[in-house]
Amino acid sequence: MRLHELSPAEGSTKVAKRKGRGAGTGNGKTAGKGHKGQNARSGGGVRPGFEGGQMPLYRRLPKRGFNNIFAKEYVEVNVSALNSFEDGTEITAEALKNAGIISKTMDGIAVLGNGEITKKLTVKAAKFTKTAIAKIEAAGGKAEVM
Repeated sequence: MRLHELSPAEGSTKVAKRKGRGAGTGNGKTAGKGHKGQNARSGGGVRPGFEGGQMPLYRRLPKRGFNNIFAKEYVEVNVSALNSFEDGTEITAEALKNAGIISKTMDGIAVLGNGEITKKLTVKAAKFTKTAIAKIEAAGGKAEVM
């Protein structure tokens, strides 16, 4: 196979609609924008959230409290979920993701002490509760803060 023989898979590409290229195209003259009005103009249209002058939803709803945009969000994993691993395994965020225990890592993993652990594991996470550390070490494992 040569470079000039490459082509996209069948049905993966579509021919773009050529607007304003004559009456025969069905998209000539006004190019699908209709006659006059705000949306027919160059740069026309309204900003996101605009409701025609009506008080927009984001201003009608009450706002309460404080949302810290710098707060770290951790994925919580109970020690009972770690029993699915083999003895002596080193558990990281990547290992938990591959095992299907978590779907995304966010800002790190927080290991909680809910349930029992029977296997000797080395767990690497951002945070541990005191009970989680106690249970992991009681089973002969290690809890390492990353």
